[in-house]
Amino acid sequence: MSISASTPTAQPSGEYQPSKAMRGTADLLDSRVGVGKAVRFISRKIFPEHWSFLLGEIALWSFVVLILTGLFMTMFFEPSMTHTTYPEDALPVSHQGMEMSAAYASTVYMSFEVKGGLLMRQMHHWAALIFMAAIVTHMMRIFFTGAFRKPREINWLVGFTMLILGLLAGFSGYSLPDDVLSGNGLRIADGVAKAIPIIGSYASYGLFGGEFPGTDIVPRLFTVHILLIPGLIIALVTVHLILMVVHKHTQYPGVGRTDNNVVGYPAFPVYVAKMAGYFFIVFGFIALMGALIAINNVWNYGPYDPSPVSAGAQPDWYMLFLEGGLRLMPGWEVVIGGYTLSLNILIPGVVIPGLLFTFMAIYPFLEAAATKDVREHHVLDRPRNVPVRTALGVAWLSAFVILVLAGSNDLMATHFHLSINDITWAFRILFFVLPVVLFVVTKRICLGLQRRDRELALHGHETGRVVQMPNGAFMEVHKPLTDHERWILVAHEAKRPIEIEPATDRNGVARPGYRADSFRHKLSRFFYEDRIEPVTPAELAAAGHHGELEETGHHAEGIRGGAVALDHFPSTTHGSGDAESAAGGSVATLARSERR
Repeated sequence: MSISASTPTAQPSGEYQPSKAMRGTADLLDSRVGVGKAVRFISRKIFPEHWSFLLGEIALWSFVVLILTGLFMTMFFEPSMTHTTYPEDALPVSHQGMEMSAAYASTVYMSFEVKGGLLMRQMHHWAALIFMAAIVTHMMRIFFTGAFRKPREINWLVGFTMLILGLLAGFSGYSLPDDVLSGNGLRIADGVAKAIPIIGSYASYGLFGGEFPGTDIVPRLFTVHILLIPGLIIALVTVHLILMVVHKHTQYPGVGRTDNNVVGYPAFPVYVAKMAGYFFIVFGFIALMGALIAINNVWNYGPYDPSPVSAGAQPDWYMLFLEGGLRLMPGWEVVIGGYTLSLNILIPGVVIPGLLFTFMAIYPFLEAAATKDVREHHVLDRPRNVPVRTALGVAWLSAFVILVLAGSNDLMATHFHLSINDITWAFRILFFVLPVVLFVVTKRICLGLQRRDRELALHGHETGRVVQMPNGAFMEVHKPLTDHERWILVAHEAKRPIEIEPATDRNGVARPGYRADSFRHKLSRFFYEDRIEPVTPAELAAAGHHGELEETGHHAEGIRGGAVALDHFPSTTHGSGDAESAAGGSVATLARSERR
């Protein structure tokens, strides 16, 4: 039903009334594509409130900045390896009349002669670094809190694929200027491709269109960088957001938060307004970095020449692990049947990255196999309550960090006046030892924190206030927990190793599937054999028993301080405190809320 503009309406003063054009547009969209149902569905979605959920938004808005700045640069960049001479009247002076490729010339010209060109280049590069950092941090948050569990396994794989595409986007992007740094990166890629057994030389020829460096690699990387990878990332981001809406958002444990609800704010107008504001914050921060912090000044390196190799040249941080692995690996080669297998390149360039990323991709399915849990999970885990998962994540990160640091071993040697051989050997040892040590230490820390939580749930906060009982014993007054604190400490489930049936039945016949069950049982024991049982309701009820003590005319409530309940004490008023405590029972128990 349409409303005439001249028809008065009984509208309260100050209420927003959309214009006729807006109403007509909304009606057109709703009647043609059913946008009204989608808007109602999305606007009513509830999103929880926590700062760590912004990590995904940082990645999203950084990608938007990448798209915007990339569109600007495509108007001036020339993806060609054709030889040219830099103009005699263009900056910088050191490049005037120098022979170079058209790709390098257009990059330098864009930086010095195009208004805003250098700002766009540096914003694009900083946005790429922040984009990858946000993806890695976001995935680590998902990993440590268990947000990958059913029904989000597919979404985990979608995010993992975006991580791989981000690595490829970064590699293809910083290889485009055809300067010395990017050329060295392409030379490494050529070496890794040729190290692959049997198909290595064919892979290299196919990638470069002939012998390295060829004349086709920059145009091919340009197509991949601006068309193929962004298109795939946009598609995966869409799938990622759709699955997040369909599965509903995960939430941290707290009072009233269960797997059947979401406690938070509606998408419209609260969350939409926050997302819009956060975009401008991210955009402004990247613009500030692009304007004030120089990065990737290609004119300092010069055009690529395959003959020299520059010292102190490192790729961006997210590709530095590959450089570090190549620097740590000894020069091992194996000749098999007249064929030379370059282990010094194959292992750090293919095997180690394959193991690291394969572990990340399949971990949700390994944990599901260890638990046989088919339920949906929407409340996140506290990392301390899953010690093996947390320890594995820390071990994985330590191996990655060691490789990243090893990629700068030459800079460490020159800046700290150390032997590069000593640094290399230290990193070689740490790569194998540090993950194991950190796994053990992290697991023990998590178990220790669980024990502390158990004591805290049963007895409350220590106050440091010591009182003397009528019988002469000294007791510490404990402060009770709030409902929110108690919920967090006791709400998690007990996870135990799964049980399997014997290898044979009662007739001695081998049971089919026993080997698979045995592997799953061992995997489950690895995850959950060492554990701290969470506080049970019965233990909370026993610890929260209230009462008053009357002894020689004194009341216990004066000693409790409103926080501690004293069950009972020996009838004697003098003697050994330890003996009397042992005879008496609980002396500091949790004061449970009586509002239940």
